[in-house]
Amino acid sequence: MMNAMRTGKYVALAITVFLLTSTGVHAALTVTFVNPEHYRDDDFRSTSKRESIIAELTRCLAMLDQRYLKDGQRLNIEVLDARLAGRYEPWHATFNDVRILRDTTPPRFKLRYTLRQDGKVLMKGEETVTDMNYLWSPKARSSSERLAYEKDMLRDWFRERFIKLKAPKA
Repeated sequence: MMNAMRTGKYVALAITVFLLTSTGVHAALTVTFVNPEHYRDDDFRSTSKRESIIAELTRCLAMLDQRYLKDGQRLNIEVLDARLAGRYEPWHATFNDVRILRDTTPPRFKLRYTLRQDGKVLMKGEETVTDMNYLWSPKARSSSERLAYEKDMLRDWFRERFIKLKAPKA
């Protein structure tokens, strides 16, 4: 059991390193999904779904890193738990493998992060990121992109936290 947890953590880290180095960018971002097989969301319990979700979300964050982080900045993000937008409703026989989006099922990520500039800690914290109004996002709603609501929420959070350097609301 412990071996499987370590393997999952190393696979996530390997995906991160591969994505960042394959783009030719200095790896200023490290994303680690900590024990993703234990996350609350059902899709993280399936190895194939989990790996593709991790790769997709890591790619999204890596693009934000390339676009927004300044030279000399290093960001470490640990994903401690995740719930994707919507839920499966198995009682709908024809839609038992489709996520049904409702006001009560927003995306939710528990994150721990540290932003450094030339070795000095600029910002450090742990918070739960969610968007209760996710269904109102015209960009995500009209997107055909996979995990559009989660990516939209993470983009907004990234900009607020690491570009504007706003501390989380208490």
